[in-house]
Amino acid sequence: MNTLQQPVPVSTTACTIAGPWPTYGNFRTLPERERWVLYGSAKAYRESLERQGFEMAETYDAFIRRVTEELDI
Repeated sequence: MNTLQQPVPVSTTACTIAGPWPTYGNFRTLPERERWVLYGSAKAYRESLERQGFEMAETYDAFIRRVTEELDI
């Protein structure tokens, strides 16, 4: 039995994540300290995705503005 293996295509461009995602508005009622922790987590998560090669459709400034508004901080 002869099986042919096809090469797996590898993208040379970054995958763009359209957003905004995730949203943080549901956490606005948490105490301020917890909202600041979520803010730090959101920034770390975005940084992690960017280090893996993902591009965000939402600019960093727009991301920060949105998250701070949603968390009311």
